Amino acid sequence: MKIIIIEPYFEGSHKNWTLELQKNSSHEIELLTLPGRYWKWRMHGGAIKLAQEFNKLHSYPDLIIASDMLNLPVFNSIIKSDKIPTCMYFHENQITYPWSPMDRDIKMGRDHHYGFINYSSALASNHNFFNTDFHKSDFLSSLKGFLLNFPDYRGIENIDLIEKKSTTLHLGLDLKRFDRFKITNKNNKPIILWNHRWEHDKNPNSFKNILLEVSNKKIDFNLILLGKNNQKKSGFFDDIENSLKKHIIYSGYCEKFEDYAKYLWKSDILMVTSIQDFFGISIAEAAYCDTFPLLPNRLSYPEIYNYDFNKRFFYNDEDDAVNKLIYMLKDKNLSTCNGRELVKGFDWQNMIEKYDEAFERVAL
Repeated sequence: MKIIIIEPYFEGSHKNWTLELQKNSSHEIELLTLPGRYWKWRMHGGAIKLAQEFNKLHSYPDLIIASDMLNLPVFNSIIKSDKIPTCMYFHENQITYPWSPMDRDIKMGRDHHYGFINYSSALASNHNFFNTDFHKSDFLSSLKGFLLNFPDYRGIENIDLIEKKSTTLHLGLDLKRFDRFKITNKNNKPIILWNHRWEHDKNPNSFKNILLEVSNKKIDFNLILLGKNNQKKSGFFDDIENSLKKHIIYSGYCEKFEDYAKYLWKSDILMVTSIQDFFGISIAEAAYCDTFPLLPNRLSYPEIYNYDFNKRFFYNDEDDAVNKLIYMLKDKNLSTCNGRELVKGFDWQNMIEKYDEAFERVAL
């Protein structure tokens, strides 16, 4: 079967997922992409450029897969064939994604535009895949309240149509690439890891508050700070570097994967404070490298890390996080994490057959 993946924002996790799916699938997959910049403009205008490129193809595919960054109705209106089945893969959505309060579109009341693109694309597709059950439920349950923002002809009845053609297809990840960089010796002093983006949705202020509280109680630890800092004006990274300077043994973005992998294997505890995560790739990577995840009891985490059987991984609020983190820092046997067992099923080796079969069902 021939598949074309349409990705207007070919960067970061979107790029990795697309390339890894192309590499691992038994189907023939071709890519139509645009560089990963100007995400709002990509959601508005990317469909036109990509549809024009699609029309230049010498042969058409059996299935079109589009990411949540594509305006599918606009794309469909321009391509020369209306008989090709289409499906959306939702890495995230702009209805429930927590926007930064500093974003100018929030201040100007224009943020509904991007959510409406997600809604109309989900309605136009033959099938919608979400990366977690949590994400699917979060999106569908938010639609009624979202549509009530508009004055009339809101289409509330369309929610059922979208739900009937929506399923979960968990992310596939290239986890086995971490194996060759495994470090077996543990540290004399426990190391806390941050390997997320330094942005509003990852809630770095809460991370700082928790670690400062632990530090003020004279509990000793080291700190490794990784992750991209895309919002220089936010001051998140500089604030944490200054506040926790005495604990930091490394800070900065790892350009080489080998360096990133070694820091994950070297770390003991991953402190997570996010207010948004539809899956949590960086957490799964750290857990695979035997870093103990300490997670807020919300978002996709109870689903991915099986809350009912692993309550020790979860906290309910900042006070609870402080207490559990102190307990873990005093524990000499953090090797009981077993997070690797919880996430290894997401490796492409275990996921690709599910993907290929799911796409075949849509194309029938």
